Amino acid sequence: MIPIAKPIIGEEEISAVTEVLRSGVIAEGQRVKDFEAAFATYVGTSFAVAVNSGTAALHVALLAHGIGAGDEVITTPFSFVATSNSVLFTGAKPVFADIREDTFNIDPESIVEKITPKTKAIIPVHLYGQAADMKSITEIARDKDLIIIEDACQAHGATFEGKNVGSFGSGTFSFYPTKNMTTSEGGIITTNDAAIAEKARMIRSHGSKQRYYHEMLGFNLRMTDIAAAIGLVQLRKINDFNDSRINNARHLNRGLHNIRGINLPYVDKRCGHVFHQYTVRISNDISRDEVASFLNKNDIGTGIYYPLPIHQQPFYRELGYSDSLPVSERASKEVLSLPVHPSINKEDLDTISETLREIMV
Repeated sequence: MIPIAKPIIGEEEISAVTEVLRSGVIAEGQRVKDFEAAFATYVGTSFAVAVNSGTAALHVALLAHGIGAGDEVITTPFSFVATSNSVLFTGAKPVFADIREDTFNIDPESIVEKITPKTKAIIPVHLYGQAADMKSITEIARDKDLIIIEDACQAHGATFEGKNVGSFGSGTFSFYPTKNMTTSEGGIITTNDAAIAEKARMIRSHGSKQRYYHEMLGFNLRMTDIAAAIGLVQLRKINDFNDSRINNARHLNRGLHNIRGINLPYVDKRCGHVFHQYTVRISNDISRDEVASFLNKNDIGTGIYYPLPIHQQPFYRELGYSDSLPVSERASKEVLSLPVHPSINKEDLDTISETLREIMV
């Protein structure tokens, strides 16, 4: 089987974890601080605050910005449900704007249509490893005095007009095993605002700056030194990982470019796409699900991200969401992600292309 995703853990990561275990300091400690400093430098922000998941990063970032009951946060329905669930965790209301046909990222024009007096923030998702239109989104936020919290959980190292994602507003990243880099589980918040960083640190640790003195309601969302040790090693490798993904995507483009019914990933010229996912669109007499089934039967892993937009999820229907977001709804029926991670080789990529030719002719 050619898997759709595979974490790359080598002897360096194993040695780093062993060193932490032998030290006896296995909870949050110096390695977390070192990882925060290194990741902030990588993204180009003044501060980074490590937590135990990408979902926690979103939740904490929202709370650190004061988002709460009565507020509205505009985001995309074409994402993992954690994006909007994190808004619900704060007591605020997610409001869904539709996406662009080409990048699958949130459409700035749709954002403008969704703004109300209750709107406090925008969460653009840099989906599949490609930045959203941060020029337009930044202009909207500046004009309407809105907060930007970037969901960069799939976009470590991605850029927009040469600037790293996670540095336009407050950034949030995930280090789940399938991401471009991993800490096993983990997340991080990036910001240039010292007050936001300090508040985020308090929220992740029971509202405390000093042990056993609690100034606000907080949670236990800390990263461990074990996770941070893995992250420090992976961070040294992330550029090579991303280069492999980009080269694999180019190889797939060459193999698939003239197959009828397969629309290749669109890359905005302003973006440095890091291909967390290589996502095609199936527009043929044959359905996306039939194509996925055929590939799986031929030992090629696939992913569908996402088969049901968030606003159509059963839980959100129960909450009263009944939006019509046609671009998102259409994309959910047509997108198909193919293996592009650094563990696969050119022979694997050629097998993917050849197998797709068999079913798409």
